[in-house]
Amino acid sequence: MINVCLADNYPVVHFGVKSYFKDHADISIVSNVGNFSMIEEVLKNKKIDVLVLDLELEGLSSIYDVKSIIKNHPKTKVILFTSLSEQIYAPNAIKSGVSGFVHKSEKLETLGNTIVKVHQGTVVLSEAVKKNLALIAKQNKSERLYRKLSNREIEVLRYLSDGKKNNEISKILNLNEKTISTYKLRLLTKLNVTNLVDLVNKAKTLEIV
Repeated sequence: MINVCLADNYPVVHFGVKSYFKDHADISIVSNVGNFSMIEEVLKNKKIDVLVLDLELEGLSSIYDVKSIIKNHPKTKVILFTSLSEQIYAPNAIKSGVSGFVHKSEKLETLGNTIVKVHQGTVVLSEAVKKNLALIAKQNKSERLYRKLSNREIEVLRYLSDGKKNNEISKILNLNEKTISTYKLRLLTKLNVTNLVDLVNKAKTLEIV
């Protein structure tokens, strides 16, 4: 039996996923958490084979937090189960050590198949992600600009798009405010814009945020 911890903000997601896998032959949802801070305790006290995690989970500020979980608990595989853009986040997530990425628009059957494959040691991208990556390869240079962005730059861009100031972002990501300013300048350069308004608009056009 594959022991799974589901980390998600919404009770309806917990209920739906747990109900779906209630009588599953291979998968058991043994823990549900609604905040990133609770994950460490669960992984210490229970044998968790697969962590199913939403990137927008309360308390999760950075992909680096996910990398830390993977480093500290190498026997636990991590699957991102999120509504964030696949084509933007899947490649960086896989680079960070995540074993699978399933968009929330997929059927729970797809999540189940991914859990089984990941537990067996396979790195899994959903069919939707594979199709998106294939489309990305065919896009022109301007449409592929976001591929130049690092995990951290994407995170800073998300917070800027949410209307947060540099000092707010620095506290969320636990970085120096000058560092955030540097990331902001890099983003302006990489996305070929000269101000914050155009930066946010460009990010939305490219579906980065």
